[in-house]
Amino acid sequence: QVQLVESGGGLVQAGGSLRLSCEASGRTLDRYTMGWFRQVPGKEREFVAAITWSGGITAYSGSVSGRFIISRDNAKNAVCLQMNDLKLEDTAVYYCAAKYGEAYYSTSGYGYWGQGTQVTVSS
Repeated sequence: QVQLVESGGGLVQAGGSLRLSCEASGRTLDRYTMGWFRQVPGKEREFVAAITWSGGITAYSGSVSGRFIISRDNAKNAVCLQMNDLKLEDTAVYYCAAKYGEAYYSTSGYGYWGQGTQVTVSS
């Protein structure tokens, strides 16, 4: 079992930045892929970014590429999402997720999820 706890959400003005963190526990993550997803009420959960724990290979959705950066902190067993130049459409609940294997290019297969953290971007 992998337990995931997100933090760092909040309210920010458009153009601002926020940094989300997801601390993992329960297993070593050497062969895991960590991902960030987001969801707006009434819409399906959307892939945002992913990173392989061992090699640090990353993938991003087109809507956040160039603005968001996913990274891992081996010492803290955490994965972070640095969100820059935030837009109104980035408002959502952001979820951290984990899956065994390094298929970072696939948005499916995530079996472990955090509880989510709200990000609200205001004009």
